[in-house]
Amino acid sequence: MNQTLLIVEDDESTAEFLTDNLVADGFRVAVASGAAEGLRQIEVRHPALVLLDLTLDDGSGLVLLDRVRAAEGLTSRIDPELPVIVISGRGSDADRVRSFDRGADDHIQKPLAYGEVLGRIRAVLRRSAGRPQRGVVRYAGLSLDPVTRLVCVDGTPVHVSAMEFALLQRLADRPEKVYTKGELLRDVWGYLSMGKTRTVDAHACRLRRKLDAVSERRWIVNVRGIGYRLTDPL
Repeated sequence: MNQTLLIVEDDESTAEFLTDNLVADGFRVAVASGAAEGLRQIEVRHPALVLLDLTLDDGSGLVLLDRVRAAEGLTSRIDPELPVIVISGRGSDADRVRSFDRGADDHIQKPLAYGEVLGRIRAVLRRSAGRPQRGVVRYAGLSLDPVTRLVCVDGTPVHVSAMEFALLQRLADRPEKVYTKGELLRDVWGYLSMGKTRTVDAHACRLRRKLDAVSERRWIVNVRGIGYRLTDPL
């Protein structure tokens, strides 16, 4: 494995907890205690993924996230598509939506359960590993660009969050397949078991509203008692 992960966290005990476990699971780990130091580490170390706390000594982690997503790609030492997982003690719906809208690939609430963190990391790394090699996906008037994360319906751009894009991309991998909620939780969010979470339903509902708003067809189909699939082609 030997991928480098960067932890941007000002709480030493949390940083040590994550470092010890991730190193034991085969990752190389770098740690930064603030946003400015984190940005320098990203430029120098080029990590495969960043675990980013929102509350840092020198400001909000969202500022660092903004800097990453605003990078100029090939002309910058920062990859604007760098996977970032937010870790935060603030877990309200508003906080999670704010993270996703700013470009986070996932949001995990503290206190951290290491098994969940590891599962989410692996899920995001799997998705990010596939993005550069894949071209634009087209299906029945729907197009998804894995590089720019641009979604269009019949040529009309649709703004979606990072996790909504990941969900849509998974459904588009095999448009004819009905994905169970358990499969989507595993492949998109990295959950090891379903539990009582309504994450899939909540994201699918928001995604359906956004796509349906620019089209007469129903794009995200809920197969009762099983899961979700894309609409059938005309």
